[in-house]
Amino acid sequence: MALPEESRLQFTSDLNICRILKGMWQVSGAHGKINQKAAIQTMFQYVDAGFTTWDLADHYGPAEDFIGEFRRQLVANRGEAALANIQAFTKWVPRPGKMTKKLVEENLDISRRRMDVESLDLMQFHWWDYQDKNYLDALKYMAELQNEGKIKHLALTNFDTERLQIITEAGIKIVSNQVQFSVVDRRPEVSMIQFCEKHGIKLFTYGTICGGLLSEKYLGKPEPRGFDLGTASLRKYKNMIDAWGGWRLFQELLATLKQIADKHGVSIANVATRYILDKPTVGGVIVGARLGVSEHIEDNAKVFSFSLDAEDSNGINTISSQSRDLYQVIGDCGDEYR
Repeated sequence: MALPEESRLQFTSDLNICRILKGMWQVSGAHGKINQKAAIQTMFQYVDAGFTTWDLADHYGPAEDFIGEFRRQLVANRGEAALANIQAFTKWVPRPGKMTKKLVEENLDISRRRMDVESLDLMQFHWWDYQDKNYLDALKYMAELQNEGKIKHLALTNFDTERLQIITEAGIKIVSNQVQFSVVDRRPEVSMIQFCEKHGIKLFTYGTICGGLLSEKYLGKPEPRGFDLGTASLRKYKNMIDAWGGWRLFQELLATLKQIADKHGVSIANVATRYILDKPTVGGVIVGARLGVSEHIEDNAKVFSFSLDAEDSNGINTISSQSRDLYQVIGDCGDEYR
């Protein structure tokens, strides 16, 4: 199996990525036990299928270590040149407080060592407390370290439009922002997309299949509760669905997505992913990988086998118009974390 050319994006001058990024939150421990040996073997399967781009973070359990071990095995089996085909995007999520260049550098060096890289492909920065303006100092120090070659590109995770503008006006070059974006959560359409279009910033989206809730498995099923929601992702996105409009309206959405999926010979998750991939400035969608536990390689590949038409989009928009406005309920992108 080989992914088509449209699955690739020339994200930066030196990074050609897969538009479906494999998310590694699922190895953090909140989604069940992961066997490292099986996980690394599965990473080879993903890369061989064309899924070459990984999204992770310093706090996703052993995720950075998995990348480091995978890179070493890749070199041992296929040679140094094979590393050029892999992209690994990590995050730094510090506790707010005074930032010094030494502190920033020490933390970036930890990620570099764990991932076994000289320079981090993409450092996605997250900050919990906007009242603490030290995030600007942290970003300025990261920009300095970028100039020194420790980071290739600087990005953000879960920053809102207002703070993205402040950072941009401070002269800090940001190439992407990672935000929640799905047929359920369409908050980026309010102001984030317009700002990113104007400033050449890409969006990487997560929660796009709502932790697996946007799938045939939940179509026509009673509302799951408690132990039915066996992973952190399912619990998180079930709460988002409750805020959006509840299980009854979600069933209407699933039924609509199923009709569209059947029309194109694909899955509900494929339709949900394609819908967001087609949005302006979206560079890629992050789909979680429970490495060695549950794989969806062939199904993920089908995202690039079809296109949504106006009738499809109108069907989805009709359901969305009946939901609550999550921008009014929660706020801008990332506000659920603050």
